Amino acid sequence: MDLPRIFTIRESEHRIHNPFTPDKLATLGRSLRLPAGTRVLDLAGGSGEMLCTWARDLGFTGTGVDISTLFTEQARARAVELDVADRVEFVHGDAAGHVSDTPVDLAACVGATWIGDGVAGTVELLQRSLRPGGLMLIGEPYWRLTPPDEETTKACHATGPDDFLALPGLIESFGDLGYDVVEMTLADQDSWDRYSAAQWLTMRRWLDDNPDDEMAAQVREELTTEPARYTRYTREYLGWGVFALMRR
Repeated sequence: MDLPRIFTIRESEHRIHNPFTPDKLATLGRSLRLPAGTRVLDLAGGSGEMLCTWARDLGFTGTGVDISTLFTEQARARAVELDVADRVEFVHGDAAGHVSDTPVDLAACVGATWIGDGVAGTVELLQRSLRPGGLMLIGEPYWRLTPPDEETTKACHATGPDDFLALPGLIESFGDLGYDVVEMTLADQDSWDRYSAAQWLTMRRWLDDNPDDEMAAQVREELTTEPARYTRYTREYLGWGVFALMRR
């Protein structure tokens, strides 16, 4: 049980596996106005940067669950590095279907709503771990600009234009599910760059170190094509944000 290897090659040097910078992650945490001692469940939390830094800076506690062996190891090492290993734990496992043994104050899935087969299923999954009156975080893409053709849509890793909504439509969809949107923090093009462009140097250095690896041809193909694809399509057309929700 693990992520496809190509994903961990691309992002092995990332601490944040989404288009947020450390500053945006810190801004999001502060915006929630939650007290020290807040209990968090972070599903598909990657290398644990959100949970670890919020434990250090905001006094939160909690559990992160991720399917990647590498990212789980990195999360545990980060907790030790930040001296918060007594406040957070990281579980290697499939976040899909994971429910906390005890209700939490904050349940999050920041950029991995495939664990619930989409936004609605992920909201339902997180709700099962949340105490009454608790707060939920969902990270999700949206269209900054309507894609003009099928080529643009597919280049943004969408099967069709209906895969994502425009930002107002995404906000309204949370209301349709019975939730108030009470905060949001959005990526911008600079933070997208730090997520996507940082992968290119990682891939190049990996290729230099592993020229005979069975994945080398795939990594070389991505490194050759990704900078132009990203700057032409994702950077222009796709937005991304984290939305704080409370049940009505």
